[in-house]
Amino acid sequence: MVLFEIIAATVFVSLLSLVGVALFLFGRNRIEGVLFFLISFSAGTLLGAAFFDILPEAVEGAAHPEGMFELVFAGLIFAFAVEKIIHWHHHHAGSEKEHHHPLGTLTLVGDGVHNFFDGVAIAAAFLVNAPLGITTTIAIALHEIPQEIGDFGLLLYSGYTPARALAFNLLSALAAVAGGVAFYLFSSSVEHVEAYALALTAGMFIYIAAADLLPELHKEKRTHASALQLVLLLSGAAAIWLVARMMHG
Repeated sequence: MVLFEIIAATVFVSLLSLVGVALFLFGRNRIEGVLFFLISFSAGTLLGAAFFDILPEAVEGAAHPEGMFELVFAGLIFAFAVEKIIHWHHHHAGSEKEHHHPLGTLTLVGDGVHNFFDGVAIAAAFLVNAPLGITTTIAIALHEIPQEIGDFGLLLYSGYTPARALAFNLLSALAAVAGGVAFYLFSSSVEHVEAYALALTAGMFIYIAAADLLPELHKEKRTHASALQLVLLLSGAAAIWLVARMMHG
């Protein structure tokens, strides 16, 4: 039953890679307007999931709760290192003006690694309980939508046709299923591994929100729009808090 839940959740998250087609259906300008709201809400859900649900569950399920915060820090540093490596390769591939395919390939590889660990996070959460798995999946899904639209646009820039961009983006996204199944099969060999994985996940969620999403919000200088960003940020965190409380009883 748990394996089915993990596969269903990771397949759902993987299928979000197809949202890139919205660029054609609605146009880039309209999509960017929606992303303004979605990024604010998504940052709130990631922070809410990390602090209100994932980290408390990690501490509760750990044999040595005092060590969980070191793992949160490790998760944050790990996310930074992976992103730094990917960005470094993007920079060098993007400098080849005659031919952009290396940039597209590296985007797919980097996104595949990211999606694999999304699958690990989802599996670790479902192995604790279904409510935590659902809230973790929601937080990851909301973050994936703007990221997948951006990746789709980058693949088009790299020379991929729309059909190939969608197909390869989906293939990269399915790494989440592999990560989820792999963690499920591995989890029985290490005691309390779910708690350790959740602490690492909390660190990665905090990094994504603080280093990737919040800086994007600071680009908005208009007072009324900035106020709306704050409301949406708090709404995202509140939504996760509410869902977590309702599902945990």
